[in-house]
Amino acid sequence: MQRWLARHKRFHVHFTPTSAAWLNRIERFFRDLSENRIRRGAFQDPEQLIVAIGDYLDRHNDNPKPFIWTAKAKDILEKVTRAQAVRNKRLSV
Repeated sequence: MQRWLARHKRFHVHFTPTSAAWLNRIERFFRDLSENRIRRGAFQDPEQLIVAIGDYLDRHNDNPKPFIWTAKAKDILEKVTRAQAVRNKRLSV
């Protein structure tokens, strides 16, 4: 993998924990985009798809809804501490 990345400089790998809460919001947004716009459309070429996605984004941004974080920082930090303990235990076995 590292040799391939060295030969293909335009690609970069970023670690993203699959349990990240913000990732759920991103997945939900792309699900809505797929279900509400892409699957319902018939596109003759990539340009039509790009325009359809742009239109969806414009309509979505006309009525933005802020994300309100409800988790307490203390609870999040405790969860991280527990996860690190489990990971460290697995690494030491």
